[in-house]
Amino acid sequence: MTTPDTRHDNPQFDSLLPAARLDRRGFVTTLAAAGFALAVQPVHASTLITTDDSKLTTGDETIDVNGDRLPIYFARPAEATGRLPIVLVVQEIFGVHEHIRDVCRRLAHQGYLAIAPELFFRQGDPSKLESVAEILQEIVAKVPDAQVMADLDACADWAVAAQGGEPEKIAITGFCWGGRITWLYAAHTARVRAGIAWYGRLVGTPSSNTPLQPIDVADRLNAPVLGLYGGQDQGIPLEGVQMMQEALRKAGSPSTIHIYPDAPHAFHADYRPSYRREEAEDGWKRLLEWLSSHLG
Repeated sequence: MTTPDTRHDNPQFDSLLPAARLDRRGFVTTLAAAGFALAVQPVHASTLITTDDSKLTTGDETIDVNGDRLPIYFARPAEATGRLPIVLVVQEIFGVHEHIRDVCRRLAHQGYLAIAPELFFRQGDPSKLESVAEILQEIVAKVPDAQVMADLDACADWAVAAQGGEPEKIAITGFCWGGRITWLYAAHTARVRAGIAWYGRLVGTPSSNTPLQPIDVADRLNAPVLGLYGGQDQGIPLEGVQMMQEALRKAGSPSTIHIYPDAPHAFHADYRPSYRREEAEDGWKRLLEWLSSHLG
């Protein structure tokens, strides 16, 4: 019998630990408005990308999921006509903060209906916890994959029914924790047409909440997934990435993994010290090309 892993020494997230601490008052003042978690220290304002919402329709909504109200953020072109391709945007362990919302706006400017659900809302609010260890133990370890899959299904349903999304053009992208979810969701449903996984865990010990890892479903992906990984990621060793590459090869999968040799974990997170502009911009270009290729 497997049990939830509530340990807080998960190496996947070692690179997320803060390198330095800011003054408590200044830190809260800086981050509160943007919804960043207290555990995200320090925030690099000099590299933080802010995408305006001009010509977009954006907002916060709640979606019914078996009697629960799932909070979401969405962004879409304001003057679009016809059905829009849908991209589900899956958070890191820090929740749907301003960076994730900004990713939605970037996608909306490219013509997509982007939706980011608060997938931890039943277990707690990561923005209120002061360390990565607390978030992992008190929230992440308690989130069942099955619950996440159901929430994402509900988002896709809402996108089609309430926002006029195109049911035949659904994609998913996710970062860190959300990168792992991206692979799993591509195996979960035949509705998804493409996935882009940013540095998500690929191998690991099963638990009752996380019975499968991406490597376990490499031969049953319903859609091609593009993996974007850092060669210097201290939490996701290259050995695991190479194991996944081999599993995809054996399965004859059209999915592929691109490795940036000098990039650390979270190289796309422009609010973090881990941000690497060149690799992040190249990854974003690859994401857009992947979406265009598979969604049309």
